[in-house]
Amino acid sequence: MGMKEIIKTLTSSRLMTVMALSLVICQLSFSHAGAQSARSILDKTAAVLSNKDGVTANFTMTNSQKLQVSGTVAVKGIKLYAKTQVGIIWFDGKTQWTYLTKNDEVSVTTPTAVQLQTINPYTFINMYRDGYKYTLNKSGSEYKVHLTATDPKRKIQEMFVNVDKKTYAPTQVKLLQGNKWTLFDISGVKQQKLNDGMFRFSSKDFPNAEVIDLR
Repeated sequence: MGMKEIIKTLTSSRLMTVMALSLVICQLSFSHAGAQSARSILDKTAAVLSNKDGVTANFTMTNSQKLQVSGTVAVKGIKLYAKTQVGIIWFDGKTQWTYLTKNDEVSVTTPTAVQLQTINPYTFINMYRDGYKYTLNKSGSEYKVHLTATDPKRKIQEMFVNVDKKTYAPTQVKLLQGNKWTLFDISGVKQQKLNDGMFRFSSKDFPNAEVIDLR
């Protein structure tokens, strides 16, 4: 697996949180009661995920080839910490560090505006301000929101977001890009106060790692 593929795998671990948050706080117009109910449910999910002090969660990502990546993610505003068996990403709002476990090396980058659309929830939200139709279903202990794009040029053409009825935390996000589905199973969503130092790489914790500065 090349560097670009590894970084893409790691950064996509944040996508489940970004997706749910994006879909609930964007200003969309709906034409029927079912869609309005979907928005109301996702608004409550946004309240869970947009805690200013920070949010943590566990996830398992499964791609169309059935390859699974599991780990933890922490988000505080635009800051990110994501850890999987492949490696770790830290992003403090300006600098990104990507540590690869297999190679014991960390690359240091300053993401461009385009790259921030992947790792920054606020720039990502702007991509989803409109252009989707909503339907809502209820199944057992969950709400199931289905989104379909009205614009065929949208990168994400279809999404399913499952939300716990009691806590309004997302439990699963399934999205279609091109003709490939990616599934995120989410658990342990927790609001908590996170220290800013959590989102910065510390060489003391990885004394033997090779640091590659790509800035």
